[in-house]
Amino acid sequence: MMNTLNVMQTRNAQQEEAMRAAAAKESVAASRMTRELTPEQRRAIEMRRQQILLAQRNRRIREEREQARLNWEKGVNAEATETAPQVQARSVAEPAPSDSMFSLRKIQGEVLRELRTSDHKTLREVSQKAGVSLGYLSEVERGQKEASSELLVSITQALGVKLSEVLTMIAERVARAEQSGAAHVDSSARR
Repeated sequence: MMNTLNVMQTRNAQQEEAMRAAAAKESVAASRMTRELTPEQRRAIEMRRQQILLAQRNRRIREEREQARLNWEKGVNAEATETAPQVQARSVAEPAPSDSMFSLRKIQGEVLRELRTSDHKTLREVSQKAGVSLGYLSEVERGQKEASSELLVSITQALGVKLSEVLTMIAERVARAEQSGAAHVDSSARR
C-alpha cells in the first residue's frame, strides 16, 4: 500500500513538472510572438483582453443577480406556506410591493416616448436637439434611467412641449396607478 502511494506521488510530481515545462514553453513562444507584433496588433490584443474581462465581469454580475432572484423567490415561496388568515392579515396591513408600487421612471419614460412618437420624431432627432446621447435618451424612455430636472427640460424643449404639460401628464398617470393599486388592495382585503 505504501508502495502504491509512493508511485502515485511520483506520477503526480512528474505530471506537474511536465505541465510547468509546457507552460514555460508557451510563455517563451508568446513573448517571442508579442515582440513581432505591430503596435496596432498589440492594441487590438489588449482591447480584446479588456473585452473578455468585461464580459466575464458582466457574466458574474448576471449570475449574482440570478442567484439573488432565486433566493428572493425561495423567500416568497416560504411566505406562501403561511396559513390563510396570516396571508389575509398581512395583505390588509401591508400591501405587496407589486400591488401598490409603480415605477415613476417608467411612467416618465412612457410619457416622453408617447410625446415623441405622436410628433413623428426619431430618437436621434430628439437626442441631437436635447444635447443628450441617443443611448441615454433610449434608456430614459424605457424607464431604465432617471432623467434629471435639467435633462427633462432639454428633452421637453426638443419635443416642443412645456415642462408643466409633461409633469401634468406624469402626475395623472401616477394618480391612476395609485388608484388601481388601492383598488387592488381593497379587493384583496374583501377576500
